[in-house]
Amino acid sequence: MGAKKIFISLYILFIMFLLTSCAPIGMTHEEYGFFFGIAHGFTSPLILLAKLFGTHLGLYAAHNSGLFYWLGFVLGLAILFCGGGGSYASRK
Repeated sequence: MGAKKIFISLYILFIMFLLTSCAPIGMTHEEYGFFFGIAHGFTSPLILLAKLFGTHLGLYAAHNSGLFYWLGFVLGLAILFCGGGGSYASRK
């Protein structure tokens, strides 16, 4: 295995740990809003993967602002899964 492949593997692991650190854990007194909803929606696939290994991460924040949090959560998922649509539209 070349040094470049090792570097890329370590980089991907670092990004995964960085993104899952934004996961909501337990009950907090802070009320999460729109922008936290975007962050939690963007990191939710990685959190689901981490739950397979038995971690105690929350998928969403239980103490949220309601509609705006969920709108941000869905928008975060859409950014993650539908972000490459512009490159498809520009093909000939």
